[in-house]
Amino acid sequence: MHTQSFRNRHGRGLRGPLLPVDTPRHRTRSESFDMAVLEAYAPLQNTYPDELAGLDVAVDTIPRMRLRADMTVLPDDIVADGPVPLGRVINAGVDSAGRPTRARIVLFRMPIEARSEDAHTRQDLLVAVLTALVANYLNLDPREIDPRFDM
Repeated sequence: MHTQSFRNRHGRGLRGPLLPVDTPRHRTRSESFDMAVLEAYAPLQNTYPDELAGLDVAVDTIPRMRLRADMTVLPDDIVADGPVPLGRVINAGVDSAGRPTRARIVLFRMPIEARSEDAHTRQDLLVAVLTALVANYLNLDPREIDPRFDM
């Protein structure tokens, strides 16, 4: 007797996942975005390893900051597309419990994905946003990091 793990009930074809769970294609959208962030950040981290050693990179789904509606100019530590923040630098400090915190760059997934037509434009936007944020953190002009910078 031959047994199958999947049954072809009512002629609908085999049941089960089309791709194994461990294949890259099986990643969720947020996992795929996280991988794209790491790929975009790696060249910057390799170029400035000592300067960026104390910097963390984080991803948040949406911006969670209080901005006034009448603000026409955003602070330098925020990279935005018009009034919508795409990322920001949070300097080292002290949290509410009195513990020291490390400096970090936070990228906002939903606004970046909304402005990306495909994976290639998303990667270009991530590189531009990360370049601007790293330049702000290092107190450099973004064109010193990437001469092709245009944002």
